[in-house]
Amino acid sequence: MSDPSAQPGSPPTPDPVRPEPVRIVLAEDEAIIRLDLRETLEEEGYLVVGETSRGDQVLDLVRELRPDVAILDVKMPGTDGITAAGQIRDERLCAVLLLTAFSQRDLIARAADAGALAYLVKPFERAELVPAVEVALVRFKELVELNHQVERAEARLEARKAIDRAKGRLMDVCSMSEADAYSLIQHRAMGGRRSMAEVSAEIIEMSTDQLRALSESKADG
Repeated sequence: MSDPSAQPGSPPTPDPVRPEPVRIVLAEDEAIIRLDLRETLEEEGYLVVGETSRGDQVLDLVRELRPDVAILDVKMPGTDGITAAGQIRDERLCAVLLLTAFSQRDLIARAADAGALAYLVKPFERAELVPAVEVALVRFKELVELNHQVERAEARLEARKAIDRAKGRLMDVCSMSEADAYSLIQHRAMGGRRSMAEVSAEIIEMSTDQLRALSESKADG
């Protein structure tokens, strides 16, 4: 519920669960609907940081303001909301909630493919807005974490490939055992406070003479 003592246009009271209010950008070409959205969102504790009536201005606005959620109407001048949602998704800028006057399944499927994480069919009830915003936020956080997991897994895989290649070079050129080659890479990484992947990439680029000198220096050590 809204704070009855709050003045119109004053910043919303932050949710006690969140250190700061959720930041939202609005893109809706109908001024009356946009104003109603702003007032409703701010009364519910959200912070509307920017708004536009044109779809071709949304991406720049989101890049500049870095909101948590972008609420986009499907039909707007310049660029439609589905296209804008796809651009926001590609850059992983924020969660996207789409507003549409249509509920056809093909439109909903297109919206999902474009990266919309929730949608509302106009005219919608006030009570539907907050849950839709929260669903978009949760799904975006899940998507970001999934992307991070994939990136970490890919980085580990690339690191293993580099280490295996570096071991292979040391074994072929310096007649080292696999265990000794791995130990050399590990000790060089620890000594230089670098990752084994970084050391492996360096070893892969070394000449035969450099590899032999590296092997001999370890033997002397």
